[in-house]
Amino acid sequence: MESRAYVRNVRISPSKVKIICDLIRGKKASEAAAILRFTPKAASEPLSRLLQNAVANAENNFEMDAEKLYVSEVFVGPGPIMKRIMPRAKGRADRINKRTSHITLAVKELDAE
Repeated sequence: MESRAYVRNVRISPSKVKIICDLIRGKKASEAAAILRFTPKAASEPLSRLLQNAVANAENNFEMDAEKLYVSEVFVGPGPIMKRIMPRAKGRADRINKRTSHITLAVKELDAE
């Protein structure tokens, strides 16, 4: 059984979030929380909140033990792009793409061995 948590329209580009996702994939939930707490990247804050939500969902909705949880799946996809205009010389304009992300995180319980 797994517990999932989602966050939509995070105002960080997906390529920046993927770097942090690769750090915590497959780690125990407590270890992943520690990694996120001490990683100096902007994407670590929303991922930290998302991990807390997934662990809380697992405890409250599926009666899983928080000590046995690990990050089974974490991925990011592109969200809507906000398009802005930057004035340039000679009456021209450049487009600025402000990218957003949809992040999904799933935790599972380690099997008793």
